[in-house]
Amino acid sequence: MKKHQIFWLIFILLAIFSGVFAFDFYSQNRWINCLLFSSMSLVCIFLAQASAFSYIQKTEKLILAIQKKDFSLFPETDENTLVENAVKLYYQSKEEHLSYSSYKLLYEEILNQLEIGLMILSKKNNEWEVFYVNPVFLEILQIPKYNYWNLYENKTPNFYKIIEQSNYENSQEFFDISINENTKQSFSLRTKKVENVKNRFCIISLESVQKIIEQKEKLAWNNLMKVISHELLNTLTPVNSLIQNLEYIANQEIIEKEDQQDMKESLMIINSKSKQLLNFVDDYRQVAELPKPVFKTISLTHIVESALNFLKPEFEKNNIRIINSLENQTIFADQKMIERCLINLYLNAIYAVADNSEKIIKTEIKTLNKRILLNVEDNGTGIPNEIKDKIFLPFFTTRISGSGIGLTLSKSIIEAHKGYLNYKPLEKGSRFEIWFLN
Repeated sequence: MKKHQIFWLIFILLAIFSGVFAFDFYSQNRWINCLLFSSMSLVCIFLAQASAFSYIQKTEKLILAIQKKDFSLFPETDENTLVENAVKLYYQSKEEHLSYSSYKLLYEEILNQLEIGLMILSKKNNEWEVFYVNPVFLEILQIPKYNYWNLYENKTPNFYKIIEQSNYENSQEFFDISINENTKQSFSLRTKKVENVKNRFCIISLESVQKIIEQKEKLAWNNLMKVISHELLNTLTPVNSLIQNLEYIANQEIIEKEDQQDMKESLMIINSKSKQLLNFVDDYRQVAELPKPVFKTISLTHIVESALNFLKPEFEKNNIRIINSLENQTIFADQKMIERCLINLYLNAIYAVADNSEKIIKTEIKTLNKRILLNVEDNGTGIPNEIKDKIFLPFFTTRISGSGIGLTLSKSIIEAHKGYLNYKPLEKGSRFEIWFLN
């Protein structure tokens, strides 16, 4: 038994014995003794109650501090079990609170470093409140920070209306807005619903469309510069070395036959590298200076058949089975350019199925969502995930003899026709989708 429990038990026993004696003296009409022992009994009861109440008071103080998240206290453990457990609970809650505060600070700092605007709304009592908003969001819309969502209605009515219309569900919108009466800017707006049994949140992200385009352009330009630099260095470095060797031989008074042979071989290599560089520049010119399409109403089925007939010897040579499902559709396009695009896709498909025992290339024309869709599909090896985002980059190729402009040129051609060229991986093989406006 613990020390405080022994003292409490002693006080209780003394109170009981004093009460018994007081009653006995009362029976004998000995009033002074009765009064004395009654007082002793009351004092013992008071001391026992005060001892128990002090522990209860300590416990209540710690529980109240936990409720109010006041962790400025430094309580010490006590022999009393109730107080001891309360102290343990206090320090456990304090540690959890410090961890939560640290993580919250870390997460907020990460979110504050984002280059996109971010606002998180939380729903409480059927009213939306601002749970978090980063500085970029406030800077984009040039508005102050409010804790209540409805206060934004007057500051940015267009933005507020779009969020209301989304019903705080998952959505994506593009909208133009004039900030401080300046020229209108376009923004990409996304909302994401997150909820559990107790809470519901709406995550709103806001990003400038112009900034997205600039980042994409910068990335594409950097990738192009890397390819061009790599190609130029690979060509000019050996050429420069050969020129220095020729210069050394030319400065000799007598040129031996062996040196003459070296000169011939060096000139042949320089000529080969020059042609390689000229071909590279010509490929770049084709991508950079794509001619304007000559639009006419033409049969898309006829273009597909023409491209297939052009490559018929290659299909037969490689034992490739051609499967067609072609609706009779007409498009307003440049026949030669579309045919060139298709030939590039078919050549890629031929390369993809080269190692297959059964080689199949499928072509399909159909209408979907009021648009004309042309699919070129193969059962080849497919494109690895790590490079699928690079296949449309200029001069990017995994083929030893490839120029790396086929898909880039094809995509540029389709975009010049106001269409889209997309890649879709299949369980076995690849599919390239060409979407035309109907």
